[in-house]
Amino acid sequence: MSQPGAVQSVIPSSATVPAGTTAGAVLRDAGILPKGPKAVIVVRDAQGQLRDLSWAPEADAEVELVTADSADGRMVIRHSCAHVLAQAVQQEFPEAKLGIGPPIKDGFYYDFQVERPFTPEDLLVLEKRMKQIIKGSQRFSRRVVESAEAAKAELADEPFKLELVDIKSDVDSSEVMEVGGGELTIYDNLDPRTGERVWGDLCRGPHAPTTKHIPAFKLMRTAAAYWRGDQSNQQLQRVYGTAWESQEALDAHLELIAEAERRDHRKLGTELDLFSFPDEIGSGLAVFHPRGGIVRQEMENYSRARHIAAGYDFVYSPHIAKANLFSTSGHLDWYRDGMYPAMHLDAELDGDGEVRKPGQDYYLKPMNCPFHDLIFRSRGRSYRELPLRMFEFGSVYRYEKSGTIHGLTRVRGLTQDDAHIFCTADQVQDELKSLLSFVLDLLRDFGLDDFYLELSTRNDEKYVGSDEVWEKATEALRTAAVESGLELVPDPGGAAFYGPKISVQARDALGRTWQMSTIQLDFNLPKAFDLEYSAADGTRQRPVMIHRVLFGSLERFFGVLTEHYAGAFPAWLSPVQAVGIPIADDFIPHLREVEQALRLKGIRAELDVSDDRMQKKIRNHTTQKVPFMLLAGAKDVEAGAVSFRFRDGSQVNGVPVEKAVETIADWVGRRVNASPTAQLFPALQG
Repeated sequence: MSQPGAVQSVIPSSATVPAGTTAGAVLRDAGILPKGPKAVIVVRDAQGQLRDLSWAPEADAEVELVTADSADGRMVIRHSCAHVLAQAVQQEFPEAKLGIGPPIKDGFYYDFQVERPFTPEDLLVLEKRMKQIIKGSQRFSRRVVESAEAAKAELADEPFKLELVDIKSDVDSSEVMEVGGGELTIYDNLDPRTGERVWGDLCRGPHAPTTKHIPAFKLMRTAAAYWRGDQSNQQLQRVYGTAWESQEALDAHLELIAEAERRDHRKLGTELDLFSFPDEIGSGLAVFHPRGGIVRQEMENYSRARHIAAGYDFVYSPHIAKANLFSTSGHLDWYRDGMYPAMHLDAELDGDGEVRKPGQDYYLKPMNCPFHDLIFRSRGRSYRELPLRMFEFGSVYRYEKSGTIHGLTRVRGLTQDDAHIFCTADQVQDELKSLLSFVLDLLRDFGLDDFYLELSTRNDEKYVGSDEVWEKATEALRTAAVESGLELVPDPGGAAFYGPKISVQARDALGRTWQMSTIQLDFNLPKAFDLEYSAADGTRQRPVMIHRVLFGSLERFFGVLTEHYAGAFPAWLSPVQAVGIPIADDFIPHLREVEQALRLKGIRAELDVSDDRMQKKIRNHTTQKVPFMLLAGAKDVEAGAVSFRFRDGSQVNGVPVEKAVETIADWVGRRVNASPTAQLFPALQG
């Protein structure tokens, strides 16, 4: 640390806080100014706990300095802003009762009991009041309440806070921000001039030193929410907001949101005529239109070719099965709530209407794995057949709750690109390594290349099998993940009931993370279905089963790719790859020949012979995101050429037809994921 009063140009990462001295005093003496994105707003102690700058340790403490622009710093800013929101609500709506107000990814929310739902106009009023509070530089002051009884007396008019006091020893992750663990604390907002308490809230903290440390915020929207997430409880009004360390960071976030809205696959699905969700079919059940069908077909065809090359065998299974199958697999025990209700069939009645043969329950399948187990078990298997890799584009059905359904990324009817690999215990490690390489390479082929891995381990309340088997499976996956060289993030308790898994998390063009491929190691289903193979020594052995989906589901991957490319699919995936646009009708025959030449090369080409003017045709096909537009006028016809027009508006004129056709065919054939522009085709301009 520097001499007292000196201004630090570089903020250190840590500091020593002497016993009885506040962290804030140490920073002031060191000349670390509490302004801007690099302002230190809290510190982290040796136990990893975040502390207010007013914290004074009982013994000398080495602390980490947490700046406003760090992940933890932003969390503190957002939680502090949630308090400002709650203060503003109670000033504007004195009857409002407080729920909880935790920070969340990229923002915060606060729940309120109010007489009527908030309106957009209310949010504008609340934003104005919040700006006044922030400008007043109120100080956040932590106060320990001596007992639950004292807290309840102080919070007598806040019924939801009283409930939190009663249940403080058993709270969820959002409520912990309110009450914490070992002690009850209230944060008072103090007037900087008089020191008088202006407002306060039950809260564990920590908080920024003052409201002035919230430099940029915006209220985003309102929604209904049930108290503590339980639909049997009272419905409250939730206000969502976001807060950042600078106006520039807020502006960048809002632009990202705007861009995400422009890329929303549900919106683009309609604009580009790709898919729809007719009410007559049901929620979460999509139909793909011809143009969307082409994209999906290309996805499937390329995946099929890659699987054939990798030694997979294609299998097919029905959409429905008897309940006993899912009892054996464990799905009825562990996944029943996610399945469509049973259909009771096959009952036979005699002439008097009495049951002669009882019926049985059938279920729409939620998974493909039990069917593949039966295929493996259909005849004797030898170790020489292993690893046996089965692959299916299998349609499955899951009864997702209505509030969770979201376009193609969360549906009730989906097609998994599902593989199950049966192998010996000695083959597991090599197979996992090969699988991980295979899925990453294929995802890269579709233009996703920013990955990290997540290792989901056992949920101790929802699993089958022994501790030894789970430990063995988890270590095998961990080893394969580490050898990939990618970042590995733990996901405690996130595994399926039958085994741990690795999931590939891919970042899209906006930096958002999507779960893609999953690889799950399963020692349990082979036992449940009594799967065996004949080993080299003649003994009967149990195979190990690896579950693997590559896209996750075709529907979800379609939605992700649509947003990743903003609907401007790579040329090899585009529904229409090239369109001819004549400047006048006289030039249609010339472009018709070009169209036919492209089709002979396997290119999806069309010719626009509509009555629209040329400029409108160009706008229409640009809006439809066609990668190659080929224009022709008198000079082009005379020269046996066409002019290229690209999505970005760039253009290359006078390209000989043969060269144009070969160029497009080569670009599509190489499966280039970049969007074609004039800059990428210098050879055409020679």
